[in-house]
Amino acid sequence: MRVFFSRLFQSVRSTGPGFKAVVVLLLFAGLAGCAASPPRQQHDLCAVFEQQPDWYDYARASEDKWGVPAHILMAFVRHESSYRHNAKPPFEWFLFIPLGRASSASGYAQVQDPAWKDYKDATGGLFKSRSDMADALDFVGWYNHKSNQQLGISKWDPKNLYLAYHEGHGGYRRGTYRNKQWLLRTAERVDHTAREYGAQLRRCDEQFRCRRWYQFWPFCS
Repeated sequence: MRVFFSRLFQSVRSTGPGFKAVVVLLLFAGLAGCAASPPRQQHDLCAVFEQQPDWYDYARASEDKWGVPAHILMAFVRHESSYRHNAKPPFEWFLFIPLGRASSASGYAQVQDPAWKDYKDATGGLFKSRSDMADALDFVGWYNHKSNQQLGISKWDPKNLYLAYHEGHGGYRRGTYRNKQWLLRTAERVDHTAREYGAQLRRCDEQFRCRRWYQFWPFCS
């Protein structure tokens, strides 16, 4: 889908403004149509992948690229957004005066603007979006890879990876999470979910790994 829109964008650069306007409308309609409904059984990773099998491919692609296990990536997304592509922090008010949102966090992985800019600068990609699961999982893998490089956190340690994800690398280094009991509890839940997801994925991995007609030994094993 992303390749299609990229080629479409290039093909209309020399066309008239009226046709470009139509293409823009079709582009947004197509992107809206790509938004996936949150899985109904979020406690079961196999059920999540049964509802959204492409997410298995995205998680494995990120794992292959960055070395962070797929079940940990999915646990992050579950606790950050409950698999909602348009998740954002709640709007804050003072009496009847709108104060805005607490942060610029957005999308499946609740990525804030500065971190998203760093990611795009490091990896490139004009059409990357925080509301695209493939990009969100790639971001989580990239950020946790950086946590491993800069902080020495194991890529198999969901709790501390999540603390660094939430507080930033500088905040984790300073230990800003130590007095945030709510954050420590959330990190424990992420750790618990990741371990459950890992056990579940071991039971159904083959079902998703070799599900296409062209995936057979020795190309799929």
